[in-house]
Amino acid sequence: MTYCFKGRAERLTGYDLPEIATLIGVGEEELRAVMAVEAAEGGFDAQGRPVMVFEPHVFWRELPASKRKGAERAGLACPVWGMKAQPQDSYAALDLAMTLDPVAALRSAAWGLGRILGAHHKAAGHDTVQAMVAAFMDDEAAQLEAMVRFIQSEGLDDDLRRHDWSAFARGYHGAGYATQGVHTKLAAAYAGAVAA
Repeated sequence: MTYCFKGRAERLTGYDLPEIATLIGVGEEELRAVMAVEAAEGGFDAQGRPVMVFEPHVFWRELPASKRKGAERAGLACPVWGMKAQPQDSYAALDLAMTLDPVAALRSAAWGLGRILGAHHKAAGHDTVQAMVAAFMDDEAAQLEAMVRFIQSEGLDDDLRRHDWSAFARGYHGAGYATQGVHTKLAAAYAGAVAA
C-alpha cells in the first residue's frame, strides 16, 4: 500500500511568522534561521507532501525488538546513528517501514519546517503522531507552530532569544550537533536573516 501524505499544502502567509514568533518572544529572524537550517526548501516537497527525513536509527529504537532484525535486513533500521545513511528517498523508505509498523514508522521521521521527529509529537503540541502529520500536511503555519512549541517544551526558547547557537543546537539536535556544524549554520543563517 502506498500512502499519500497530501493535504492542502498551504504556505506561510505574511502574518504567520510574526504571530507565531510572539509565542516564545523571539523575532522573525530567529525563526527564519532555524527554518533555513532545518528545511531551507520550505515545508512541502515538489509533490505537496510535508518535507520529511526518515531516520533508520530512530526506527530501530521505536520498533519492538521482535521486528528490528527484519527491518535491518530490509535496510530500514540500524542501532546507531550514522551506521546507515539516510535513505535517498525518505518517502519510499517510510512507505515500506509503515508495512512493518505504521506508528513506529511515523515516529521515526523528522517532519516539516522544523524537522520535528514524530516521536516528539507531544512536545510539539499534538496528542498523536498521526495528528501531527495530518496537521503538517495542511499548512506550514501548523509546522512552524509545532516547531515553536517543541522549542518551548524543551526549554530552548531562552537559548534562541540569547542567540546561544551552541546550546540551542545541542538541545535541538543532540550531542552530535557540533560534528554537523549546526551551531555555525544557525549563526550564519541568523546573520543573513538580519541583513536581509
